[in-house]
Amino acid sequence: MKKLLSLALVFTIFLASCASGGKLKQDNTNRDGSSFDKAIVITEKTETTGVDAEYKWLSDHYPGYTSSGQALVYHDKRPYDILNIKTSTGTPMKVYFDISNYFGKF
Repeated sequence: MKKLLSLALVFTIFLASCASGGKLKQDNTNRDGSSFDKAIVITEKTETTGVDAEYKWLSDHYPGYTSSGQALVYHDKRPYDILNIKTSTGTPMKVYFDISNYFGKF
């Protein structure tokens, strides 16, 4: 009986891992855009909506910011936008966005 329960448990775990498709949904709750590890994940599926989402996030989190440049870089084989901004108080910042969901999709 114990062997049967163990086998059932292993099978259930296997099915659950297959059902997830291996891709976890990204949550930006603990991400502030301050580094690659804390990059804001843009979930849009096209270039137009993705870029709009980046600027909306910046406006929502840094009202009155000004942009002073942008770079497209790859880190761990993923594309990132790094936007250089100045906050409304004049503080310079780099904000990292993971753009792998939409980069190159028109």
